[in-house]
Amino acid sequence: MSYGQGGPQSQWDPWKPHSQQPWNSGGTDQTPDWAALAEASEARNKRRRLLFIGGGALATVAVGTAVAVAVVSANGNSQASNNPTSQLPATAGIPSESAPPAPSFAPTSAPPPLDPKDFVASKAKDTAPLSATGLFPGTQLTMGETVYRKGPTADTSSCATAAAGTLPGVLTANGCTRMLRVTYTKDGMAVTVGVAVFDTEAQAARAKQQADSKSIVESLSGGGVQAFCNAAVCRSTTNSYGRYAYFTLAGFTNGNDVTTKDTAVFAIGDDLAEFAFRQIRRRGEAQASAAANE
Repeated sequence: MSYGQGGPQSQWDPWKPHSQQPWNSGGTDQTPDWAALAEASEARNKRRRLLFIGGGALATVAVGTAVAVAVVSANGNSQASNNPTSQLPATAGIPSESAPPAPSFAPTSAPPPLDPKDFVASKAKDTAPLSATGLFPGTQLTMGETVYRKGPTADTSSCATAAAGTLPGVLTANGCTRMLRVTYTKDGMAVTVGVAVFDTEAQAARAKQQADSKSIVESLSGGGVQAFCNAAVCRSTTNSYGRYAYFTLAGFTNGNDVTTKDTAVFAIGDDLAEFAFRQIRRRGEAQASAAANE
């Protein structure tokens, strides 16, 4: 098909640069081919729509890939997921790696500690060796800052002969089997400690209860210690622990009477009563420790 003179014209291609338009550019009065222009415009629009659709598909693929990567990263597995983000679990629902469980052990309970008093409460359990020198060792005794010199000791199975006043009857009535005595001195004062041994704690407790102000242990002299408390007024104490009842008698070695103002005599009696208690308790502790280690 030709347009005017000058030979055949090239076909206009709207996508080909510098191609000739469907009308004469030489300034003639020839009118453009409107049908061809409309067809070219439709071709351009169609191609634009194809490009837009193609670009949207690429964007969709990119979003899908991002979601899949996010799911793999959160769940820690190797399978990708194309689920939309609205279907992903909440943060609290996403499982996370947890620490290995701590080792568990069956509950155990330690046996209760042995009571030292149980081992000095009866003859059946109180089986450790017993002697006056073992119960009152050494040559002197230190209580706090006070030092007492140890005097003679005595040990007898005839409890009544080592007691005075109403104490012999009390000891005999409750089955005393042994009396151990020791004397300590300091600054013109002397104190005798007597430990009466019974078979049971109940017997020792009754002896303590039945003793009165006239129930006294016989003072023990000799070995450089002058006789004391034979005719003078002296201070006495009575107590018990386990199957043992223990007594003290304190006074002056010059024969003077003890009055309420003589606090030093009261102190020496209290110190030796405390020492007797500690020694009996230590006896129980030693036997309890030995039993626990068997």
